Amino acid sequence: MISIELLREQPDLVRRAMRARGTTDASIDQILELDTKRRAIIVEADELRARRNAVSKEIGRMKPPPKEMVTEMREVGTRIKGFEEETRTVDEQISSLLLMLPNLPSETTPLGKDAADNVPVRTVGEQRTYDFDTQAHWDIGERLGIIDFERGVKLSGSRFYVLRGKGARLQRALIDWMLDVHTEEHGYEEVYVPYLVTSATVTGSGQLPKFADTMYRDAEEDFWLIPTAEVPITGMFVGEILSEDALPMQFVAHTPCFRREKAAAGKDTRGIKRVHQFEKVEMYKFVRPETSEQELEDMLANAEGLCKRLEIPYRIIELCTGDLGFSATKTYDIEMWAPGSEEWLEVSSSSNCTDFQSRRSNIRYRPAEGKRVQFPHTLNASGLALPRVIAAILENYQQADGSVLVPEVLRPYTRFDRIG
Repeated sequence: MISIELLREQPDLVRRAMRARGTTDASIDQILELDTKRRAIIVEADELRARRNAVSKEIGRMKPPPKEMVTEMREVGTRIKGFEEETRTVDEQISSLLLMLPNLPSETTPLGKDAADNVPVRTVGEQRTYDFDTQAHWDIGERLGIIDFERGVKLSGSRFYVLRGKGARLQRALIDWMLDVHTEEHGYEEVYVPYLVTSATVTGSGQLPKFADTMYRDAEEDFWLIPTAEVPITGMFVGEILSEDALPMQFVAHTPCFRREKAAAGKDTRGIKRVHQFEKVEMYKFVRPETSEQELEDMLANAEGLCKRLEIPYRIIELCTGDLGFSATKTYDIEMWAPGSEEWLEVSSSSNCTDFQSRRSNIRYRPAEGKRVQFPHTLNASGLALPRVIAAILENYQQADGSVLVPEVLRPYTRFDRIG
């Protein structure tokens, strides 16, 4: 959430940031008007409280107290209660509008309207050449009997699938390997989190109220199926004041992710690239504000290292202002090359959310020097997201005889070196 103080003191800065994102800034004037109204109400209520206190002392010295003064103070009390109720109403209106404003882009985030304006950072690895006609992962998976689209549709409808045999084992091996690398080499603490969370939890991480129509919900119990582990990890510390010594805190979790993908049918939805349920390993950090820029680079390196070890060509893209996620101020995407479908597949997104999520969730920390409490910065990164990694493995490691080799780094986890 954007600070009301920032909006009050630098409204033009916020307006420019919203325009850079391609977001209307009409609500900014409305918020400022409500804020002015709120402060005027508070001033008037405070003046009435001061008068009530002074008159109450005067009445206390009078025996008996004049009835007209007692009556006046009762009326003053009623007016104060009215002002308090009006303040609560205005506070709720301001909060509702602030919750709909996205985070401000970083000064270093490139300007742009949409994905076409994203900036390539680097490409790593040589694309393989093949002396046979390559296939897309949906054809490879069905031919090898490891991806069952027909039964996925039978169970749940379009954009669902079943992994079978070595396909299921490959996914499990990837998850175990990624968790091991992040916990044993990168210093993340593994957590197991609920997959169903409350509306308050989803609001704190930035998904609600803006993206309610892209999530699955149990309305009777007020539970939401998580779209990513970022949501419950943010919510773990709602309302808490952390010690500065505890920062940085860095967590990693494997969870299923549930999203109501609304893209129209076509090439982009074929296979297992854009589905309603998928697995992901997610990295997440709570850090001091002055270190968050470097922490983002570190998280990107953690995700990038996995791509290198899988020996699959990949590229890193920096998102422009018009393509940023709602909570992010700066984001890098990692995309793996898929030679069969001849496209780049996004397998990781690394974002710095500054104090946007911690402010919404009221998560603070107390600096060691005794300064007033501050909001930590939060960061998240896929490390990595499945099933696009599986698609990239099947397409990059396909062989002339129709089999698929398993990347060498995964073989201790799969305990087989070929799918065929």
